[in-house]
Amino acid sequence: MSASSTITVDDKQIELPVKTGTIGPSVIDIGKLHAKTGVFTFDPGFTSTASCESKITYIDGDAGVLLYRGYPIEQLAEHGDFLETCYLMLFGELPTPSQKADFDYRVTRHTMVHDQMNRFFQGFRRDAHPMAVMVACVGALSAFYHDSTDISDEKQRMVASMRMIAKMPTLAAMAYKYSIGQPFVYPKNELDYTSNFLRMCFAVPCEEYQINPIFARALDRIFILHADHEQNASTSTVRLAGSSGANPFACIAAGIACLWGPAHGGANEAALKMLMEIGTPDRVKQYVDKAKDKNDPFRLMGFGHRVYKNYDPRARIMQKTTHEVLGELGLKDDPLLEVAMELEQIALKDDYFIEKKLYPNIDFYSGITLKAMGFPTDMFTVLFALARTVGWIAQWAEMIEDPSQKIGRPRQLYIGPEQREYVPINSRG
Repeated sequence: MSASSTITVDDKQIELPVKTGTIGPSVIDIGKLHAKTGVFTFDPGFTSTASCESKITYIDGDAGVLLYRGYPIEQLAEHGDFLETCYLMLFGELPTPSQKADFDYRVTRHTMVHDQMNRFFQGFRRDAHPMAVMVACVGALSAFYHDSTDISDEKQRMVASMRMIAKMPTLAAMAYKYSIGQPFVYPKNELDYTSNFLRMCFAVPCEEYQINPIFARALDRIFILHADHEQNASTSTVRLAGSSGANPFACIAAGIACLWGPAHGGANEAALKMLMEIGTPDRVKQYVDKAKDKNDPFRLMGFGHRVYKNYDPRARIMQKTTHEVLGELGLKDDPLLEVAMELEQIALKDDYFIEKKLYPNIDFYSGITLKAMGFPTDMFTVLFALARTVGWIAQWAEMIEDPSQKIGRPRQLYIGPEQREYVPINSRG
C-alpha cells in the first residue's frame, strides 16, 4: 500500500500521496491540493517544496554529503577531471576510456566561437563587468548557432550542450582579456580543457605561455566542486526559463544572470574582501566579536550554508587545494591564508559557531586560491558560471525530457487592495 498524508482544511479531510526518493526525505504531493480544497501552500523561497524529480545531484546538508549521480564529490575531485564529471552529469555514468577520449575530442573541437563574436565585444565599455559581458554573449550564441535551438530535437539538444560546455571557457577568457585591454587568445586543441582556459586567460602573443600543472589541476578541481548543487537559485532559474520552451542558450544566460547576485555566486568574492579587511591574524578575534554582536552590521562571509548544517564537503578539498597553490607560489606565509586559518580554528572550536553550525564553506577558500592564481575578483563569479554550465545543462535536459514537467507558475498570497472602482483623474484628491 502506498504511503499517504492526511490534511484537514475547514473540517474537510483529504489524503495526499507521499512520494519517496532513492535517498533523502519523502515529499507530500500537493499537486491536487487546490482542486480538492481551494487552498494553496505558502512557502517563500520554496525552501520546503520540491519543484521536480531529479537523478543528478543529491545533498544531505546535515551529514555534509554531496553526490553527483551517486558519486561522492570527494572521490570525483580527487581521482577524476572536470570533463569526466561533465560526461557523468550529462549521461548518468562515468565514461569508459574510449567514451572519455571521444567526449574530450568533441568538446575540444567545439571551443572556437564564431569570428563575428569578436566584434560583439567591442560594443561593451572597457570597464564592463565580465558577468555583464557573459550574460550578453551566452544569450547571443542563439543568434550564431541556429542549428541547435530546436529543443524538440534530441540531437540538437546534445549539440547545444556540447557547444556551451566547450565555448564557455573561450567566452570567459575573452571577457577577461577585453577587460584588461589584451588581445584575445584562441584555444589550442592539443591542451586539456582547464590548461586551455588558463592559456587563453594569461598568454600574450609576444611570448610562449607555460602551463603550471599545479594551477591547472587546482582550477580543474574547483570546476568539479562547482559543477552542480541541486535546485539552487540559478539552477531553478534555468529550469523555469526552460519550462517555457526557451532555447538552451537563453536558459543558460538566465542562469548566469541569477548567479551574478552577491548572495549566490558572489560569495567567494565577498569572503576574500572580508579577509582583506581583517588584514592580520591578530585582528581576527576583534572581528569575530563584531560578528557576534547583534548590534554590529558586520558579518563573517564564507561561514555557514543555507543547505549544509555540517562541514561543507567541498571546503575540505578546497582547503587542500589552496595550500597546494600557495605552496607552489611560495606563499605558505600568505597573510590572507593566515587570517583564514585563524578564523577556521575559531569557527571549529568556538561555542557560538558550533551552536549556530557556522562551518567554513567552499567560498571561504576558493577566493584566496583564485586570487593567488592571478584572477581578479570580478572574474570569480565568471569562473563559477563556467563550472556550473554543465550542471545547468544537465538539469535543463532532464527537465525537457520529463513528461510530467509543466511551465513554471508559482502561486502567491495576495495582500493588496480588494477590488475598487476607477476614479477619473479630475475627481481624485
